[in-house]
Amino acid sequence: MKEEIAKILTMVQEEKITAEKGAELIELLKDEKPSNASSHASYLKKMLRIRVNSAEGDKVNINIPLNLVKTILKAGHHIAEKFPESEKYVKEIDMDLLIHAIENEAEGQIVDITSANNDTVLVVIE
Repeated sequence: MKEEIAKILTMVQEEKITAEKGAELIELLKDEKPSNASSHASYLKKMLRIRVNSAEGDKVNINIPLNLVKTILKAGHHIAEKFPESEKYVKEIDMDLLIHAIENEAEGQIVDITSANNDTVLVVIE
């Protein structure tokens, strides 16, 4: 932010903008940076919750802090696909969609899958 303020002050000094306009721009910089950062930090404290229930009665409950999710999503998906027990559950999940949802601070239910034999997968950000 210091660089932006220095540029604004230089523009005022060179009379490219008025002092009032410079002050206005500096105030906007001060207002935007912390609120965006704190909003995003607050969002990353949320959890990605994955619930898998098989028709046979198997249940999987996974809770992952969002600040770890992007790092492990792709690697975990590729690993899970290699195991026959989990492949049937993860092959339907679009990892790019999940990453896009996280980058755009989505909340609530993201994925809801029910297979023909009533296996279910639910992915929620809360």
